[in-house]
Amino acid sequence: MSDKNCMCQETGILIFPCSGSSDVGELSDRVARKIAKCGKAKMFCLAGIGAHIPGMVESTKAAKRIITINGCPVSCATKTLEHAGFKVESYNLKDLGFDKGKTKVDEDSIKIVVSKITKEKK
Repeated sequence: MSDKNCMCQETGILIFPCSGSSDVGELSDRVARKIAKCGKAKMFCLAGIGAHIPGMVESTKAAKRIITINGCPVSCATKTLEHAGFKVESYNLKDLGFDKGKTKVDEDSIKIVVSKITKEKK
């Protein structure tokens, strides 16, 4: 398989969670999966952008909106996409009241974040 092909199609809105190793990273990932499952956006591969995989970069260029969900104030998801030249709508779980190392990852937390992201357009 060539690394120039991503096998992914642009859906208009792409969502990139940080998916970091902490509780808020897990929450960002689960929120993105929930939003994608509802059909409101397509979850996309942050690592592919960081690795400069041509097909993934091109698919991201075709997006109408790019959303990042950062688990903590380091904002790795946003910084990765901005480093690759993309303008993003950025959400940070810290700003939504979720603290790294202190966040319960459950359906209630997921619903709160999904609601905030899907109802708000920056």
